[in-house]
Amino acid sequence: MKVIGTLMPARIGLLAAGAAVVAAASACTAQAPGSAPPATAPASAAAAATNTATATASATPTATPSATPGTSATVGALVAGFPSKLLPVMPGSKVVASSFDKSTTPATAALVGSTAAKPAAVVAYYTKALEAQGFKAVPGNVVGGVASKDFVRAGSETVNIAVPATGGVSTFTIGANVTPGSVK
Repeated sequence: MKVIGTLMPARIGLLAAGAAVVAAASACTAQAPGSAPPATAPASAAAAATNTATATASATPTATPSATPGTSATVGALVAGFPSKLLPVMPGSKVVASSFDKSTTPATAALVGSTAAKPAAVVAYYTKALEAQGFKAVPGNVVGGVASKDFVRAGSETVNIAVPATGGVSTFTIGANVTPGSVK
């Protein structure tokens, strides 16, 4: 039970980051005169990531205003100051969106990307990258039919990766909740 309780902040943070990225993408998209109103928000973080990947495939990087100093999100690129040593971008993948909040404890970082690689290859890449930094993988590899993996370090730092695949494209969403000193 303690492991599940420890991982919940990562999933909540991941869901919040996914919602923030979707909201940021929606806020950055101007509606053309005479066009249909924006669609309603997706019901899950995986759907949000997939819809964000589709909606921003040709978008240029756009920074969003911060609600809190130290918090920022960007569509189509890594946000300034993103901890790319903690969460490296998988080679051959495209950054769909990213966010970073170093003003809170724990600090939070989120990365949404897409690749032609299979979900298992994406999970394997990030498992190797995170274990090299001292994270331990938690048992379990699938949640609701979607490739998903949780990691814990020092009992309080968590990372979650979820990788749904549609039409030969894997869209990965990674959320991290770590001590502010860990974000490099």
